[in-house]
Amino acid sequence: MLVITGLLAVYTSSFAVAYNDFGDANYFVFRQAIFAGAGMCALVFFMYFDYNRLRRWSVVGLMAALIGLLLVLSPLGVERNGAQRWIEFGPVSLQPSEFAKLAVVVYISAWLASRGEQVRDFSLGFVPFVLLLSVIGGLIISEPDMGTTIIVVLTACTLFFVAGAPLYHLGLLLGAGATVSYFMIQTKDYQLDRIESFLRPESDPQGVGFQIIQLLVALGSGGPFGIGWAESRQKHLYVPGSHTDGVFAILGEELGFVGLMAIMGLFVFFIYRGLKVTMRSKDNFAMLLAIGITSWIGYQTLINIAGITRTTPLTGVPMPFLSYGGSALIALLAAVGVLLNVSRYTSDARPAERPAPKATFRPTQREPRRKPAFEREPS
Repeated sequence: MLVITGLLAVYTSSFAVAYNDFGDANYFVFRQAIFAGAGMCALVFFMYFDYNRLRRWSVVGLMAALIGLLLVLSPLGVERNGAQRWIEFGPVSLQPSEFAKLAVVVYISAWLASRGEQVRDFSLGFVPFVLLLSVIGGLIISEPDMGTTIIVVLTACTLFFVAGAPLYHLGLLLGAGATVSYFMIQTKDYQLDRIESFLRPESDPQGVGFQIIQLLVALGSGGPFGIGWAESRQKHLYVPGSHTDGVFAILGEELGFVGLMAIMGLFVFFIYRGLKVTMRSKDNFAMLLAIGITSWIGYQTLINIAGITRTTPLTGVPMPFLSYGGSALIALLAAVGVLLNVSRYTSDARPAERPAPKATFRPTQREPRRKPAFEREPS
């Protein structure tokens, strides 16, 4: 239902931009449908791919993710809107940071599951974890991509906590992350502009505050029940990224508060089922995989909604399943396939009972007849 809703959302939020830029109103939704098909293939593959094998391939997956992040920072990387996050191979464009989310969840889950009680130790648990997270987060934030970095750090901290790390280790980790984020924001002008637009968007309504003001106008115009499907006015080149980061605002304008609550209800149900799979997992690796994937999608949803509603500064994080983007959608559906695979081996799962075998008539074997005493041979 989320994927279908996403295809409808991409169509209604993108046809004005698609017609203006490419002369084809169906440009983005057609490509998104192809991405959804590829993502469903990935979902089915990982649903039947035993998750225990992922444990053996976790190092390979992480190395592939690191190579992809390094290629983005090389001359092969493509810059768009001031950020270098993509690699292009002809007509195909990939965003390695989206696939890195899944690779990080799998590797950290395997690593924490193998550590056992050593997770609580400072030198054997905390220090290696911080070093690993620093390498991955440093590559992503160098693109720069603060939103994805926040999602990766929050998801990794959740895995670290669930694995049994002490609370003061988490406090140190979050404190270090906040400090690094502060200095990174101070060195990037566009991130300072986002802070400025969050605090005082009305001070520059035609400049740094334009996007957040237009997003709020779209949300406010929807009212309780919306102005009607495909009737949004803000998507006509008023909201930047109306089909990517701002798709939730366009849906709010067309479907209203009630429609947004229904969509959020789908996410709540998804997260509830993910937590249910987590609680029923039969081993630590499965439990960490399930909670990692569930928290990743949950955090990304909350960060997108918080940015659009001006609860937090805008981070450029797309809405899971709803925003346009091939790499994001394929990575998400592959992660859902892993979650479905874990759910097939939950602790309360039982093999189907076989029917009792039919009773068959078997004659009892009689003992050999003993001869009477008068017929026996004399001893």
